[in-house]
Amino acid sequence: MSIAISFEEAAFGCEKAVTVERYETCDTCHGNGCAPGTSPEVCPDCHGTGTVQVRRQTPMGVFATSSPCPKCGGKGRIIHQPCKDCRGSGMVRKKKTIQASIPAGIDNGQTISIRGQGNAGKNGGPAGDLLICIHVAEKPGFTRKGADVYTTANIPFTTAVLGGEAIIQTLNGRVSCRIKPGTQSGSKIRLKGKGVANMRDPKTFGDLYV
Repeated sequence: MSIAISFEEAAFGCEKAVTVERYETCDTCHGNGCAPGTSPEVCPDCHGTGTVQVRRQTPMGVFATSSPCPKCGGKGRIIHQPCKDCRGSGMVRKKKTIQASIPAGIDNGQTISIRGQGNAGKNGGPAGDLLICIHVAEKPGFTRKGADVYTTANIPFTTAVLGGEAIIQTLNGRVSCRIKPGTQSGSKIRLKGKGVANMRDPKTFGDLYV
């Protein structure tokens, strides 16, 4: 599945409640697909393996190939009285709300995996994983390159000539920035640690270039 988060949520991480439709083990038959009080029969043709060997005589010799058992459909067992709730599949489709931890520093298009929150496994196997693709919304006036962020600030002509202070909007609030006398239009100022968190080391941040 995919979810959308804001520019700031991607930068600093967040918790999201996501609702997913998935297959869960049937509570009525506990996953065996049989009606209560009954049990499946081991397929007499494949003896529970789900596959049968077919031998063919050719001029080159005898060749054996394996194929799904036609009697049980490759399941290895035959259900004579299917569970009414899951119709013999052993699984039912349900909606589930899960808390997803979005790591700080995640970028647009990246995917996170939540172990064991996918569809139920077949024949009693473990559940799969839930993969969530992240879509990060754009933030007007800000551009991201890795952990660094770029923005533009307009200052009065007199501040550029004589120097002074300018209020700069960052991802986590406004800060006062020192402007040197004689600053030219298009000059770049670096605000250390005011960018996006590093996914590999959430305690370190990129820079903001103004």
